[in-house]
Amino acid sequence: MKQEQLFMMIFSFTPNFEYQPTHEEQQEMATQWGSFIGNIAIKEKLISTHQLGFEGKQIFSDLSITNEISIVDNTTIGGNMIVKANSLEEAVIMAKDSPILKMGGSVEVRNIIPMNN
Repeated sequence: MKQEQLFMMIFSFTPNFEYQPTHEEQQEMATQWGSFIGNIAIKEKLISTHQLGFEGKQIFSDLSITNEISIVDNTTIGGNMIVKANSLEEAVIMAKDSPILKMGGSVEVRNIIPMNN
């Protein structure tokens, strides 16, 4: 059997700052994410996951700083997950169950290259 590798799922979506979801919609989304993450964890494939907030700063090559997050083509990164899989294809199959896809968002799956000291 091939040794498992690490892959990162990067969750992107179009933020809508004018729409505030209801409490019920927030609960349903939390349930969907919990199920998605839990199903990966049960298979012992989950390494870590992080949700990103909307507060941040960007630092550029000229060392200038802006008090905003990156939104490119009306899309921003909402979080990430690191999983173990035998192949990129296996990681993609896991990512297809992501609730972000039901929101019109996307998931980018990338291999992780270990940094050797």
